[in-house]
Amino acid sequence: MAKDKSVKELEDLPGIGPTSAEKLRSSGYATIERVAASSPYELSELLGISAENAKKAVDAAKEATNIEVQTGADVLERRKAIGKISTGAAGFDELLGGGVETNGITEVYGRFASGKTQIGFQLAVNVQKSIDKGGLAGAVLFIDTEATFRPERIESIAKASGMNAKEVLDNIFVARATSTEQQILTAERADKLIREKNIKLVIVDSLMALFRSEFIGRGALNERQQKLNAHIHKLQRLADTYSLAVYITNQVMDNPGLLFGDPTTPVGGNVVAHAATTRLYIRKSKEEKRIIRLVDSPNMPEGETVIKITPDGIKD
Repeated sequence: MAKDKSVKELEDLPGIGPTSAEKLRSSGYATIERVAASSPYELSELLGISAENAKKAVDAAKEATNIEVQTGADVLERRKAIGKISTGAAGFDELLGGGVETNGITEVYGRFASGKTQIGFQLAVNVQKSIDKGGLAGAVLFIDTEATFRPERIESIAKASGMNAKEVLDNIFVARATSTEQQILTAERADKLIREKNIKLVIVDSLMALFRSEFIGRGALNERQQKLNAHIHKLQRLADTYSLAVYITNQVMDNPGLLFGDPTTPVGGNVVAHAATTRLYIRKSKEEKRIIRLVDSPNMPEGETVIKITPDGIKD
C-alpha cells in the first residue's frame, strides 16, 4: 500500500484537531505509527469520539505508515558502518567485539564504587579521539543524575592519553538532572544539541537512581515502568537516528529468592533488560582490579575479562 504523503502529523488525521492531538501525545500516542497500531475502540474511549470516526483516523494512520523490509545481507552491509569506541583495555574491547558500539545501548551494572562511572569517564575521553585511534571524533552528552561528574578525573585521563584536557572538557556537555522529569526532558530535547555539537556518545549516570527515589512502593511501579520504558526507547531512537553510542550505568539490589550464587541483580526489571543491547556486570576484585562479565549481547558470547582502574584511566 502506498504511503499517504498528506498525513505527516497527528493533526493531519481525519477528525483529529490540535486538542485531540495533544491528548494523544500526553497519553503516549506520540506518532502516526502508534495510532496505526491502536484499535478504534481504545482511540474512541481516549478521545471521546465515535467508533466510526476513530476507525477513520486509525485507517488513515495505517495508510500513512510504511513497513520497511530488508534482507539479511542489507542489514549486514548497514552494520559495517557501526562505529566502536575503545574502552582503553584490549581485553575489554575484545569482550565487546571491538568496543562500545554505536546504534545501541550498553548497560553496565554493579555495586557502589565498582567502577561504572570510571568506564563512562574513559569513554567520554576516548570517543573524542580519531577513528583510527579508537574514537569517533565526536562530543559527549553526560546526563548526571547522581552528581558524579568529575572534571578533574577527565583531566587526568585526557592528559594520560596525550590529549588537550581543556579541549576534551569543552566537548563534554553535562546536564545535571535532579528529577525524573528533568532526566526524561534532557533526552527528549537532545536532538538539536546532538546535531549542532556532533555528539557521538550519550552517557546516563545513573539510569535508575531518580526513578527509584521518586516511585516508591508497588503502587507506583506501573507508572515508573511506563515512564522508564518511554525514556529508554527515546535513548535508543537517538542512537539509531544519529549513529551514536549510549552508555548507561545501573544500580543493583540483592535478590532474596536466590539461594545459591551471586544475588546481585540489576534494577529496572524487564524494561531495562530488554532495551539494553549489551549488558555488563562489573564487580570489585583485589586492589585496582575489576572483573567484567558480558551478560547479554546479540552478537558476542558470554565471557569475562579483568581491567584495572588506574589514575590514568582504564587499563588491561
